Amino acid sequence: MNKYIAECVGTFWLVLGGCGSAVLAAAFPDVGIGLVGVSFAFGLTVLTMAYAIGHISGCHLNPAVSIGLCVGGRFPASQLGPYIGAQVLGGIIAGGVLYMIASGQAGFETGGFASNGYGEHSPGQYSLFAALVCEVVMTAMFLLIILGATDERAPAGFAPIAIGLGLTLIHLISIPVTNTSVNPARSTGVALYEGGWALGQLWLFWIAPIVGAAIGAVIYGVIGKKEEPSAS
Repeated sequence: MNKYIAECVGTFWLVLGGCGSAVLAAAFPDVGIGLVGVSFAFGLTVLTMAYAIGHISGCHLNPAVSIGLCVGGRFPASQLGPYIGAQVLGGIIAGGVLYMIASGQAGFETGGFASNGYGEHSPGQYSLFAALVCEVVMTAMFLLIILGATDERAPAGFAPIAIGLGLTLIHLISIPVTNTSVNPARSTGVALYEGGWALGQLWLFWIAPIVGAAIGAVIYGVIGKKEEPSAS
């Protein structure tokens, strides 16, 4: 049970920290943190939680990551359901807390509420196909980073830094395209409060990250395969 609570709390922090930076701080007059600031906020949530709860639950914070780790043979399928449930719950709670804070501002409007979208709801007006490709590729690379950084052959203790910076880079690339998901729990946690179009487009931000995570796990399974010592 501790693992599931840790995943819930960790995902809560990811959504509150990442989406909160976008909703509360990104466009603040004169001192807004902008795209770069939001990108680092998401990366920092993962980095801090990896050190805080990595030894408890593995710090997945993301249904696509849990599924990708399962495909890669690093996580048991029997725990997928509880992990995903805990992650989605944490995202929804964080979305609710963020909504309560944000709605306390005079003249508050959701304005997208950090939701992920394509077409007219993409920050850069990118098409459904572009959004699909972006989310699949970015999540595949994220899984590649995670599996490589946590491999027993990798330098010990540095995985949270590589993973956190990897997520930062992913946001720097893809915020203009989809507002960056690569995480169904993150997308669900805010879409429920935005409603309407965000819920209508949410399907993409479940399917694409899961497909991308599976692809990333398969790729790492090929390139990261341990070589058998040759007989002499």
